[in-house]
Amino acid sequence: MIIQIKVPSPGESITEVEVSTWLVKNGDYVHKGQTIAEIDSDKATLEISSEENGIITFMVEKGERVRVGDVLCIIESSKEDIKKHIVQEKKDHIEKIYPTNKNIKIPSPASKKILKEKNIFIESVQGTGKHGRITKKDCIFHLEKNETSIVSNRPPITTIYNRSKTKTPLSSLRRKLSERLVYVKNQTASLTTFNEVDMLEIFMIRKKYKDLFKKKHGVNLGFMSFFTLSCVRALKLYPDVNAMISGKEKINFEYYDISIAISGPKGLMVPVIRNAEYLSFREIEEEIYKLSTRVHNGKISIDEMTGGTFTITNGGIFGSMLSTPIINPPQSAILGMHKIMERPVVVNGSIEIRPIMYLSLSYDHRIIDGKESVGFLVSVKESIENPIKFLMGGSEETLSKKLELY
Repeated sequence: MIIQIKVPSPGESITEVEVSTWLVKNGDYVHKGQTIAEIDSDKATLEISSEENGIITFMVEKGERVRVGDVLCIIESSKEDIKKHIVQEKKDHIEKIYPTNKNIKIPSPASKKILKEKNIFIESVQGTGKHGRITKKDCIFHLEKNETSIVSNRPPITTIYNRSKTKTPLSSLRRKLSERLVYVKNQTASLTTFNEVDMLEIFMIRKKYKDLFKKKHGVNLGFMSFFTLSCVRALKLYPDVNAMISGKEKINFEYYDISIAISGPKGLMVPVIRNAEYLSFREIEEEIYKLSTRVHNGKISIDEMTGGTFTITNGGIFGSMLSTPIINPPQSAILGMHKIMERPVVVNGSIEIRPIMYLSLSYDHRIIDGKESVGFLVSVKESIENPIKFLMGGSEETLSKKLELY
């Protein structure tokens, strides 16, 4: 029986993908359900699994672009193949447990001492004794030979440095990202405005409640839930920041789908927290944990990254002090978070050391004016510096309720 494994559809409007990795060798025996390959579309990576036990034959090579519905490989399955494979597996298992004597190198007592003192790997020594037994003479010869080799292989005084280079094709994801970055540069009137925010109140809340929050909900109380809810509040105050241009029209969204930029093994992914305006601190932290886990495991789907009305990116986790983030099209704005640094600031006429973060907002000036962009950042700053008042109902009692601690 021959089974054809075809390229699945990663999502609407995607007709072509790239074979990024074969996880087995051509001609291997594979098992039903075993992951055999990964394919890249413009937006995500998908795993391909074997549909049957049998011997695999590749129909396309790694790096080759194929269309949805094309045959990736075939799996030839028969009772005779399965029987042979089971017999071979048993044989390999037995040989692993009971290796044949001809492959075992036995050192003499004197040579054993040298092997131990000089930290010599026994397999690297050629035995000349009876039945390949390693002698003291063999060990001495091995040491002398290696010492000569080291001396003869030393580089000359004038060293020639390695100046080689390698070329690798860009993945589909990276090519698509490149196209989007160039599009944003050429098709939007992008500007960036900056502000700074005092993180002291957030630090104090997290210090007081983070252990209880973790124990009760199983997730950390991080910064992202505070910033997500602060952005939702600011977007309600400045609705054009939660809008996009479509042809000759402006579309204002009356819901708040917040995209969160997450770095994964395949590059930067931007999954979406849907209807963030209805979510609690716990629900946002749970959603971020779920999405980031799926990104890092390469399991994130296209549907989970589709849409989004506004984006938050945190370059601070990599040490960035300040940056101008690039808008995530077709959105009109993106908030950049950065590294928290202790800085001297003036508070009520006195100099104090406070944990300060720089914030940046890149925005499309075609739809958002400077007054709105500055006002948006000021609103985020206001919420972060006074979270109990603006995000948690105004008191310690309502704070505990907002964190769902009781």
